[in-house]
Amino acid sequence: MDVNNVVEKLVWEHLDSVMAQKPDMCRCARCQADVVALALNHLKPRYAVSPMGYAITRAEIMEQAFLVNVLVAIAQGVEQVYRNPHHDEVTKK
Repeated sequence: MDVNNVVEKLVWEHLDSVMAQKPDMCRCARCQADVVALALNHLKPRYAVSPMGYAITRAEIMEQAFLVNVLVAIAQGVEQVYRNPHHDEVTKK
């Protein structure tokens, strides 16, 4: 049985649209993962273990106020990674 963080999936779903606001931002896998990690560190996780639990949790977190919080957290992560990307550290090693 899998344990799924429904909020993490939501962050990944909205990542591209928020990153599109910074057209010159790096979109390598490392920078995307850094943005997601930063966003998730500011959001309360919501876990589900069954398809029914996932659907119920997903419906709960799709409320406008929660979705705004998710988008703000992603935008803050984008700004931080844009100013200080770490993708070069991966390729240098």
